[in-house]
Amino acid sequence: MTLVTRFAPSPTGRLHKGHAFSALTAWTAAREAGGRFLLRIEDTDFTRCRPEYEAGVLEDLAWLGLDWETPVRRQSDHRAAYDDALEQLRAKGLLYRCFRTRKERLALAGVAPHADDPADPAAFTGGPHAPEEEARRLAAGEPFAWRLSLEQARRKLGDLSRLSWIEEGVDPGLHHARPEALGDMVMGRKDIGAGYVIASVIDDAAQGITHVIRGEDLVPMTSIQRVLQALLDLPTPIYRHHPLLLDDQGKRFAKRDGAVTLAQIRADGTSPRALREQLGFREPTGSEP
Repeated sequence: MTLVTRFAPSPTGRLHKGHAFSALTAWTAAREAGGRFLLRIEDTDFTRCRPEYEAGVLEDLAWLGLDWETPVRRQSDHRAAYDDALEQLRAKGLLYRCFRTRKERLALAGVAPHADDPADPAAFTGGPHAPEEEARRLAAGEPFAWRLSLEQARRKLGDLSRLSWIEEGVDPGLHHARPEALGDMVMGRKDIGAGYVIASVIDDAAQGITHVIRGEDLVPMTSIQRVLQALLDLPTPIYRHHPLLLDDQGKRFAKRDGAVTLAQIRADGTSPRALREQLGFREPTGSEP
């Protein structure tokens, strides 16, 4: 089997060191296996994605010395396929409309809205609204999300923990789905249609991805994706989650925290070779890009 993997950033900001580490990990795995490396632009949320950020992704990865197959797959070009999958799930009674605000979700989870730095509940299990309430809020034009009902998924598939995948990265071996950790996840929204979670499994199948290589923070997401693969009759790739790159304070790099971008690193005069070596990667090409 030829290894086929991908790097799939969202163009909602410039890439940082954490992105560089993940991209280099996937690219190096494909190169060492004589496989294929694909670049995917995950721009399902058009309310946050920007063309200039997409251009920045291409610029930063080329500066790092990476190459990839063309054409690049952009999720915005395949929205019909994702919306069709969303409709399939809805028609099977696997989705429900959720109009609840963040404040309402926190209240259901027993978290005070005024608590210091309140986080969204890790596993939303509020279930559908009463029919009268749903009708009222729908008639009022309130925004809503489509959530996957794990209860209905169990009725369709049986015990969800029977779903499994092979992990080659952190904690290697056979893993079994535990979707309860993330609860009834959002599959789409009224304003944008199908979202990232559905789009990613559709894309992996369409592109023939054999190995999903990504950060270990996405291990819990794998359970939900495994459920979707079963519900939509899609193949299950091998997963290879890698440890996250951490900063000097032991925190993961994140856009929302203002992590230093590759563009800033480049502007400071750092060479791509120096950054690759700093991240633990050997020179990928015969000459310095």
